[in-house]
Amino acid sequence: MWRTILLYGVSFAILIFLLKLIEYRFLVRDLSLEFYLGLVALLFTAVGVWTGKKITSKKFVTPPATTAPRKHNEGQVAKIGISKREYEVLLLMAKGLSNQEIADQLHVSLNTIKTHTSNLFLKLEVKRRTQAIQKAKDLELFG
Repeated sequence: MWRTILLYGVSFAILIFLLKLIEYRFLVRDLSLEFYLGLVALLFTAVGVWTGKKITSKKFVTPPATTAPRKHNEGQVAKIGISKREYEVLLLMAKGLSNQEIADQLHVSLNTIKTHTSNLFLKLEVKRRTQAIQKAKDLELFG
């Protein structure tokens, strides 16, 4: 904002300086006041369009380079006794999906997901989804 105000002020000062430099009093006789006002208006319009374009242009942020996904600790998964399907349910739970969304994604019934979830709770010795996800992270079951 301050940069824009400063830019307008400086451009106005330069314009006045240029008019004084080329002996404004001689040019006034040849050109009308509307011509000078038109030049000033044209200058400020150009600066305004440029500023508006800068402000409203979309800024593309490149995402940081992702590292290769870590493999899960297969030995720990086997030790706890989590099946492949239960592990998939756990991963989808960690992504924040509801039971119905998990069922839709895995193409199984809602009751099947509830069974897998309760089995996970028993195997991880927790009572809630958030506890299950936290315990899985603590056990390094997924990256």
